[in-house]
Amino acid sequence: MHADSDARLRDLLARDPTAARDYATRAKLGNDPRIIRGIGTVLRKTSLDEVPQFFNVLKGDMSVIGPRPVTKQELDRHYGASAPDVLRARPGISGLWQVSGRSGLSYAERVRLDLDYVRNWSFMRDVAILLRTVVVVILGRGAC
Repeated sequence: MHADSDARLRDLLARDPTAARDYATRAKLGNDPRIIRGIGTVLRKTSLDEVPQFFNVLKGDMSVIGPRPVTKQELDRHYGASAPDVLRARPGISGLWQVSGRSGLSYAERVRLDLDYVRNWSFMRDVAILLRTVVVVILGRGAC
């Protein structure tokens, strides 16, 4: 990511209504101006940009499988009254959203999947998500 990534995002969203609409719906951009071209694009496409998150797993701040981390603004805007439910689970590097379509899904679908994961958690479901994660990463499905 560029050091001025927040400014780059604000600038793009202010001048490009299509990107703004897409970002409002999915909170993702196909051609994200915050990512450094070349190596950054490769890291994102191959999901190698997630490898440092394993340090957070070792620290106990994250889990390998769980809902993706969200900001306070995302909780307020998208999760509403269901925010306490999703906060019960430790955030994960991978989860039901990542193996169900990732960037191809709307944010509303992400919320639905996060809540479904938390409300219907099981060890075997985590194993299934982990196995599906390997396939999704190898095939590069849904990566922006």
